[in-house]
Amino acid sequence: MPLNTTDKTSNKKTLVIVSHPYPEQSTFIKGLQQVAEGLQGITLRNLESHYGFDTRAINVNEENHFMQTHNRIVFMFPTHWFNITPMLKAYLNSVWSGGWPDIWKGKEMLVVTTAGGGSTIYGNSGRLGVELSDIFLPMKASALYCGMTYLPPLVFQAVKPNELSNYQQQLLSRLSE
Repeated sequence: MPLNTTDKTSNKKTLVIVSHPYPEQSTFIKGLQQVAEGLQGITLRNLESHYGFDTRAINVNEENHFMQTHNRIVFMFPTHWFNITPMLKAYLNSVWSGGWPDIWKGKEMLVVTTAGGGSTIYGNSGRLGVELSDIFLPMKASALYCGMTYLPPLVFQAVKPNELSNYQQQLLSRLSE
């Protein structure tokens, strides 16, 4: 089923920060990124496209400008060893520690992530004993510390290629709220 992104808009200016440690192998994050790119009111920043893998190249002033001019911040990445990606961690270290006072206060944060593992790894009966969304508790803590509203994460686990359009529809729905 083709996605119709032309009639889906949000009244919020949304900044989508995308990161993938192996962008050439990305299927799901690329597919989700395509949906975000097609929406009005979205500014998309793919960290590896802008900075490669040089964690010291992140332009803090430029990134803070983007942060300042948006109401909702979306972090989109594959779960990487039960964490965010290395480039996204560097981004947060640089931008958040070099941020302007109260730049995040009053904004919304949404985490969007994919994972290959399913219920055998995540969930109460999984190997980890926690939900995938709970892996990102530090993101929630950071958001709350900065005065942001932490939105329920959009997590896709046990991802399957034939479900990509379903994942895209779910993201479209969340970004259009």
